[in-house]
Amino acid sequence: MSVYFVAQIRMKDEDSYQKYLDKCDEVFAKYNGRYLVVDGAPEKLEGDWDYSRSVLIEFPDKSEFDRWYHSDDYQAILKFRLSGAVCDSILVHG
Repeated sequence: MSVYFVAQIRMKDEDSYQKYLDKCDEVFAKYNGRYLVVDGAPEKLEGDWDYSRSVLIEFPDKSEFDRWYHSDDYQAILKFRLSGAVCDSILVHG
């Protein structure tokens, strides 16, 4: 069953976040995920929403997600995403 990594992002330090962006595609290419959405200007329809970016990534199953997210490669760059932005993320099974 596919799983979906959903991240809502609010920028705080563009330079730090850029260090993440500089490497994320290279790291991501090693795993079986697929970007479905990377939106730098999501449209708020309801509720409170102060995010500046939304990302949706599909993985074939939970084990492939775990292989990516917990890899040494990803953990080495994750610190730049977390220091450069407030990131609320969830994993949705679908």
